[in-house]
Amino acid sequence: MSDNVTIDDIGRTRVVTIERPEVRNAVDRPTAEALYEAFVAFDVDDTVDVAILTGRGGAFCAGADLRGIADGRGNRIEQRSAAEIGGSIGPMGPTRLDMSKPVIAAVEGHAVAGGLELAIWCDLRVVADDAIFGVYCRRWGVPLVDGGTVRLPRLIGHGVAMDLILTGRSVDANEALRIGLATRVVPSGSALDDALTLANEIATFPQRCVQSDRRSAIDSWSLPHEAAMAHEVELGLITVNSGETEAGATRFRDGEGRHGTGVGGSFGP
Repeated sequence: MSDNVTIDDIGRTRVVTIERPEVRNAVDRPTAEALYEAFVAFDVDDTVDVAILTGRGGAFCAGADLRGIADGRGNRIEQRSAAEIGGSIGPMGPTRLDMSKPVIAAVEGHAVAGGLELAIWCDLRVVADDAIFGVYCRRWGVPLVDGGTVRLPRLIGHGVAMDLILTGRSVDANEALRIGLATRVVPSGSALDDALTLANEIATFPQRCVQSDRRSAIDSWSLPHEAAMAHEVELGLITVNSGETEAGATRFRDGEGRHGTGVGGSFGP
């Protein structure tokens, strides 16, 4: 893909890795472009169902590479209309993409500033027990322009998000789990392996239904209650009419899944 971003397919899971450990995987413009291209390609690739975003060398991502601004590798910040912004490249790369399939962040070390924005762009976050989150860009007058002020309040609630946004303080893994920023906390060094386990479990389910329910949950934020409820049914009927639901019901009738077998996995009942 590039010297800054690598791609590995493991079963039905695609692992996208930021390869700049010398700067804690800070993202400059070429890296942002490579990340964007990687996730555009993932979203249309029928051979993979789930993606994992991670960083090499014990860090997830330290945000935008501020040093890159000095030598012409500064991140791209462009004003776009509401109609234009969807699907466009963001300063950190893929953060304006509206994915059709799940993405998991495997977080070791620091996920701060733009790195935090990358992490909360993902659907789930598997977090090492020594990981650190924070709006560290607060210290340097660098604004959140990759969805941080939009996604963080929706994810953890307005009041807690304002605490993080206004103070720029550090949030450890335990607090991240408590406030809903982390999905799972795992031993240091195992975030990628545990994220792969989670991704593989998601990939075993009927994917039309997974993607439909995920889409309804995301779309509901921009819809009034009644419209969101109607949209849920609309998407659900597409799944039902595809035959996927009938196929699942037939497997159940024939004995699959009785007494809880085949349900859940290492992350829950």
